[in-house]
Amino acid sequence: MSKSFRAVGLAVGAVVLAHLPAAAQTKVTNEGISGSEIVIGTHQDLSGPIKGWGVPVSNGMKMAVEEVNAAGGVNGRKIRLVVEDSGYDPKKAVLASQKLIERDKIFAMVGPMGSPTVLAAQDILLDAGVLQLFPLTAAEFTYKLDPAKPQERLKFSNLLPYVESTRAALKYMMELKNFKKPCIMHQDDEYGKNVLDGFNQQLTAMKVQPASITSYKRGASDFSAQVAKMKSDGCDLVVLGAILREPIGTMTEAKKLGWDVTFLGAIPVNVMEVPMLGKDAVEGLYSASAFEIPYEDTAKGKVKDWLVNYKKMFGTDANSQAIIGYNAVMTFAFYAQKAGKDLTGQKMLEALESGDKFVDIFNSPPTTFSKTNHLANTITQVQQVKGGRWILVKDNLMF
Repeated sequence: MSKSFRAVGLAVGAVVLAHLPAAAQTKVTNEGISGSEIVIGTHQDLSGPIKGWGVPVSNGMKMAVEEVNAAGGVNGRKIRLVVEDSGYDPKKAVLASQKLIERDKIFAMVGPMGSPTVLAAQDILLDAGVLQLFPLTAAEFTYKLDPAKPQERLKFSNLLPYVESTRAALKYMMELKNFKKPCIMHQDDEYGKNVLDGFNQQLTAMKVQPASITSYKRGASDFSAQVAKMKSDGCDLVVLGAILREPIGTMTEAKKLGWDVTFLGAIPVNVMEVPMLGKDAVEGLYSASAFEIPYEDTAKGKVKDWLVNYKKMFGTDANSQAIIGYNAVMTFAFYAQKAGKDLTGQKMLEALESGDKFVDIFNSPPTTFSKTNHLANTITQVQQVKGGRWILVKDNLMF
């Protein structure tokens, strides 16, 4: 994978952060730190519509905790991870976050899952002085900071933003095949709205009118009405602001109608389960992506070892979701180590803003933050399903 960096969204967060008042005081908790351990929490969908994301993410996080602790912990402290099930329900995410703060006394919320669920619980964390680190959503609210709210300094994001990645992938596809009637089907929540924003912004920049805009309820399983509408509207490119099951259901419905159209998924579509479960129905699907998905039969070195160890631990193949969860904890451990033996919330915040680079084993762009930027460097790729797996089509895309 190219090591060139993609940082379109980075400047957006930097501009807002740079205007925080110099004297603004950010309260950050010291809870969860003892002489022997650091308590961190997360909420994941372990039972709801995107448990195909939540389960492997939590597995990857557990694997990272075990590795860090086996190597002596963070400056001698072991990490204790508390996982709560949100079911991808904002109300449950709020209750889970309250429990993690009040009962478990967490030091940081690491890798919480989902745009609507993270958004619902975010202010609870920030008001309590709890760091919100590397949430499993690339929605803009995770890195855009309000200069009037110093507690928002506690937000750090390391995923490719939905708006920018959608714009870059859509521009590439429009120019590649000269589409004339693009349309979008998106989830009716914060995540879907971000994808829709990227879609609309890029078409406006290209002076192209959308042929159709349609949405679906979070957790829906029937997309026949949406597919029939888009077909009737004459769409030649369909952008999917969807997650895992929805692309499969949508493309299956299109094939039933004999509709030959090109599909382009937003970032969350780029997971192994889509070609594995969708099989022939999703062959040819394109998707925006942030890094190449490793497969055990072609991986080498540390990545190969990691894939083998994951299968030993959990009895199933690792996927991109597991990698993201694993990296969330490893990134936390890296900056907590940098904060020093006398760890405090303030020193953790300073370590995160130090500019020190975390480099993972998967050849992703190095993660780095600063006082003026809480969104890590990212790249935009486009991958396509060919022969039942994701293949890189184009790297380092711009808009």
